[in-house]
Amino acid sequence: MSERYAFIHAEKATINEDGTPRYQVRQMCGWLGVSRSGYHEWVKRPVSATARWRADLGDVIEALHDANDGTYGYRRMHAALARSGRRCHPDTVRSVMRERGVAGCQPRSKRRCTTRQAAQVADIPDLVGRDFTSDTAGAKLVGDITYVPTAEGWLYVALVIDCFSRAIIGWAMDDNYKTPLITAAIRMAARRVPIPPNAVFHSDRGSNYTSDEYATVLDRLGLSRSVGRTGICYDNALAESTNGALKVELVNRRHYPTREIARKDIARWIELFYNQRRLHSTLGYKTPNEVLYGDHSSPIAA
Repeated sequence: MSERYAFIHAEKATINEDGTPRYQVRQMCGWLGVSRSGYHEWVKRPVSATARWRADLGDVIEALHDANDGTYGYRRMHAALARSGRRCHPDTVRSVMRERGVAGCQPRSKRRCTTRQAAQVADIPDLVGRDFTSDTAGAKLVGDITYVPTAEGWLYVALVIDCFSRAIIGWAMDDNYKTPLITAAIRMAARRVPIPPNAVFHSDRGSNYTSDEYATVLDRLGLSRSVGRTGICYDNALAESTNGALKVELVNRRHYPTREIARKDIARWIELFYNQRRLHSTLGYKTPNEVLYGDHSSPIAA
């Protein structure tokens, strides 16, 4: 009943261009099946402590939603509230978000896998076996290429993700997806995180990831190649999900007139949001930088 009274109270303040109320209280009470006397009693009633608490919680949720580019669903929002010292049940967060019209990003329908396998692929093993966990930074890395539409044409983005911290420790962007794109990304990763002995780099069987040129770069960096099966996205699920987060949380919500504008926006998302601020459920709702460096205030050095 209180929700109906609250709706009437909010609509009562809506004014037409000529200064008259858009709806009369009498009309709205009739439409919603409540009495006018009950509405007026509700207006005079003091606001309960619970209502004030929910209103305050709603304000905080809206602020966190804006601060995180409108990407958080209720689970991640619940974790963000807990980190700020506001303890409440996840169902309460979901309820308040629904009341406020606050929702996280939703993925678009998935496209068919378009991995192109090299004509002659050496017998490269799968050293990961869908286990995307690691006890050491730099010991197990995964990578993939995605593409971003702009008015100038495609911008190709190569990412390297550390399984230990989920941080994007290497990235490169260009107007093509030739082998130098992915070698630039893996070299950046090796500069940022020390590569321990017996480290592994895992990818799909795309032609660039199975080329001799790329194999030489990995060998010099002390990384063993690992690949999943052709067309089986689950074999490189961590890289796929990271690319998905980039698309859902940023790219699908933008229109880029140039590749350079897209490049800067994606770099900002990687370094200032994804690595520094985005909470990961697999990390116990910590950020990648917190796991990699011990605190969220330490950005990955360029």
